Amino acid sequence: MARPSRRYAYGPYVDGPDPLAPPVDIRAALDEIGRDVMEGSSPRSALQELMRRGTRERRGLDELTREVWQRRSRLQRENRLDGTLQQVRELLQRALDAERDALGRQDTDDARFREMQLDALPSDTGGAVRELDSYDWQSGDAREAYEEIRDLLGREMLDQRFAGMKQAMENATPEDVERIREMLDDLNSLLSEHAQGRDTQQQFEQFMQKHGEFFPENPQNTDELVDLLAQRAAAAQRMLNSMSAEQRAELMELAQQAFGDPRLAQALAQLDAQLQGLRPGEDWEGQGRFRGDNPLGMGEATRAMEQLGQLDALAEQLSQSYPGARMEDIDLDALGEHLGDQARVDARALAELQRELERQGLFERAPDGSLQLSPKALRRLGESALRDIVDKIGARRGEREDRRSGPAGEATGATRPWAFGDTEAWSVPRTLLNAQLRRAGGDERRLDVTDVEIVETEQRSRAAVALLVDTSWSMVQDGRWVPMKRTALALHQLISTRFRGDDLKLVTFGRHARSVELGELVGLEGVWEQGTNLHHALLLAGEHLRRNPDAQPVVLVVTDGEPTAHLEADGEAVFDWPPSPETLRATIGALDKITTLRPSITFFMLGDDPRLAMFIDDVARRCGGRVVAPTLDGLGAEVVSDYIRSRKR
Repeated sequence: MARPSRRYAYGPYVDGPDPLAPPVDIRAALDEIGRDVMEGSSPRSALQELMRRGTRERRGLDELTREVWQRRSRLQRENRLDGTLQQVRELLQRALDAERDALGRQDTDDARFREMQLDALPSDTGGAVRELDSYDWQSGDAREAYEEIRDLLGREMLDQRFAGMKQAMENATPEDVERIREMLDDLNSLLSEHAQGRDTQQQFEQFMQKHGEFFPENPQNTDELVDLLAQRAAAAQRMLNSMSAEQRAELMELAQQAFGDPRLAQALAQLDAQLQGLRPGEDWEGQGRFRGDNPLGMGEATRAMEQLGQLDALAEQLSQSYPGARMEDIDLDALGEHLGDQARVDARALAELQRELERQGLFERAPDGSLQLSPKALRRLGESALRDIVDKIGARRGEREDRRSGPAGEATGATRPWAFGDTEAWSVPRTLLNAQLRRAGGDERRLDVTDVEIVETEQRSRAAVALLVDTSWSMVQDGRWVPMKRTALALHQLISTRFRGDDLKLVTFGRHARSVELGELVGLEGVWEQGTNLHHALLLAGEHLRRNPDAQPVVLVVTDGEPTAHLEADGEAVFDWPPSPETLRATIGALDKITTLRPSITFFMLGDDPRLAMFIDDVARRCGGRVVAPTLDGLGAEVVSDYIRSRKR
């Protein structure tokens, strides 16, 4: 008999977060941080912004915070706090209606007197319940409803302070109530001893052995017990604070009738006072505005206030706005309880991302104590920028360095027999192997000149490269700031990995020009500064080229404006708009000096300013340079391609 074939169905994982979901992409996260840093944010701010924004795979803190506030708003919008008062009023009305109905069927003076007693009851519910404490009910249904009021009040008051007490005290007997009073007396005695600084561990253990059934949370010492009780007591106080003065007074009046014995209310009041003294840091003064249609009992209302407190704490943790804030501060259990498992997974992934970014050494402290991107982070950003540029270049392949055998350079991995005049290092393994083979043939000499092989090297062309980037305010204003920085990153990465012999100098020029390291350029903030001092930048580029006389000179200029500043002999920069003859004369003079070094010069003109186009065309013809007008998206590809073309030439 043929075995039945099995059928399998595949679909999305629906039972909570996908356990096989990919981890957060560190490289993508670093790219986002790098972009924010290049736009002017500090590394710390950029990291915080990434946490707030989230990643492609995970929701950020802003989205989680929004959900927390939505849940908080819904809790207040849908509920109200007077559920117990409403139940008491309904039970009282039921008792009075049943009693009047019973009295109406009696034709006696006593019945009329009792009716007058009922008509004279105070108008407030608390006062009416108190006055009826000694009333001799004629109706069994009325007496039962009145007793239910007392039981309800007792159960609700206990449920405020002790989880699950409302259900546990259903149909409570006098013996059950007496056990509760005994537990409260022992608890107040324990807390009193603890408040005086005495060692209460033994007393605590005896207390838990006797009354542990009332504390399913299973605290391990008095402090844990105090923490547990203080949180609920503070929530109960906030619930009272959230009621109107009339509701609060009515509830306090009714509390004296709980289980028909004011001692319960007195014991709970003593407990609250001790807890407030032991934990003054709890929120005892807060309140919330509830405006919904769903009435909550005292226990439910207290839990709602607890939830509001937890949601407020979550919102503060997610804001990360307090000193020393870290992702580890977020209570993941509370987050999962209120927003679901996926929210917990998202927050944990963000915390792991932050931890991993710091663990991998992508940040370091600057001399002034601020946080900055480490060389490792800059390399990764450079790799990303270069990869994007290579993708844009597409079919256009960058030329590699020229290779030819010669007497100096880097090892190719090959060897060749030594010839007269060779100065390269010997290949010891090949030389010894040749000697052994020769001796195996019967030649007794240990070493012969014919055995020697040398390491073959290749001569590589070397370039001195000066990348001059405009950092005037217009570069920031017109969205050219980040493309300029990514271009510098990509060029730096290319030279440091594939053309290590080349010497790259980064020069920024606004009102003044200065040589900068890559990290300085990446973290450079855009500032309002008038002036495009190409003259000063060309002077610094000339110094760099002259320090490398044996290298092929390459000058790359990225700018979006004609020169409007020049350097005087005393080192002061002079700004003038439109460009003064002195500025143009100084700039052309610096260009002529650098041209004597016969560099490859390329101007990358950003924007469509006709005055700039006219100036760049003129100076390019004067120095034999090239002019490229790239799009912002294509700037990096054009600069890298031109650098490779210049090296080939």
